[in-house]
Amino acid sequence: MIRVLVAEDQAMVLGALAALLDMEQDLDVIGRAADGAQARTMIENDPPDVVLTDIEMPNMSGLDLAEWLRKHQPKIRVIIVTTFARPGYLRRALDAGVRGYLLKDTPAEQLAQAIRNVHRGGREVAAELAAEAWAADNPLTSRERQALGLAGEGLSNAAIGEQLHLSEGTVRNYLSEAIGKLEASNRIEAARIARRNGWL
Repeated sequence: MIRVLVAEDQAMVLGALAALLDMEQDLDVIGRAADGAQARTMIENDPPDVVLTDIEMPNMSGLDLAEWLRKHQPKIRVIIVTTFARPGYLRRALDAGVRGYLLKDTPAEQLAQAIRNVHRGGREVAAELAAEAWAADNPLTSRERQALGLAGEGLSNAAIGEQLHLSEGTVRNYLSEAIGKLEASNRIEAARIARRNGWL
């Protein structure tokens, strides 16, 4: 049996995914989590073989969960199942050690097969995303991404500096660089462009 944990913040989707997978004789859904933080707690208590997770969830995103698993539970395989067909997200997911990246309209049989393949050590990426992913490189550095993400939430330079332990001037420089690279007119537009491409 392949032990699977499903993390998804939409209750109906979570229930449907778990029910569909439970119909497969060789798959056992051992946990359902409403966000990444809950999934992490469940994994610490009872590690699954495969984690099936959405990207955007409250408290801890699927990408953050994948990063945490790569560092603390590297044997657990991660598959992202999302509505976001954004190349930037796929690149970040692969960098975080994710073994599968599928869209939510993937047929149930294909999803079950992807879980089996990833469990065996394979990789499963939605064909329509694979080619695009390598064409859309993220131009932002890690620090620019962090600063821009906080600016997009409405934080001032001083507040961003406090969170990232940087001076106000350094924050201003990071934001200015990010705005220039994304050819945006201001920080809000830059954050919107970066988010649309999956770079934040």
